[in-house]
Amino acid sequence: MSFVNYHSKEVNCKIVYYGPGLGGKTTNLQHVYKRTSTDVRSEMITLNTENERTLFFDFLPLDLGEIRGFKTRFHLYTVPGQVFYEASRKLILRGLDGVIFVADSQVEKMESNIESLKGLENNLVEQGNDLEELPIVMQWNKRDLPNSTSVDDLEKSLNKWGSPSFEAVASDGEGVFETLKMISKLVLMNVKGNLQ
Repeated sequence: MSFVNYHSKEVNCKIVYYGPGLGGKTTNLQHVYKRTSTDVRSEMITLNTENERTLFFDFLPLDLGEIRGFKTRFHLYTVPGQVFYEASRKLILRGLDGVIFVADSQVEKMESNIESLKGLENNLVEQGNDLEELPIVMQWNKRDLPNSTSVDDLEKSLNKWGSPSFEAVASDGEGVFETLKMISKLVLMNVKGNLQ
């Protein structure tokens, strides 16, 4: 849930990039970080695990304006994709305001996508999140690869909530900001309804 700092007149929102290992979560976050002005972002913090990194930084997107006089600061996180980092995933999901599920479009990665999505759903329910209310955006990453699953099949297999979805090639930045803008919009709509 969003944290409101009345002293600094900021609403802090947490967005988590979730998905299978090596699906593009880190690449998304690195692209956003590189394209965000140093004036409005913090340093990126990297927590290295044996096979993957967890990244974090926050930024204040000036183009989103204010909500009832409050500026909005977004905290962006990635989770480790491998199943054996389940405890880390659960910890990072705590107190989130929205999720971007980054699916790897490669045909041979569909099982990993499904497994990761089930893990996300279980972790969110376990933490008391209402999946009908929580903003979730789907990103179909690696669309440039020749062995990509069709978007139609990705939608049928993974988009069980009918969430907004975007095609992406995160390594080129394609679809990265479109996905982030949509989750930001959905999160801000929730915050507006809760901010008194």
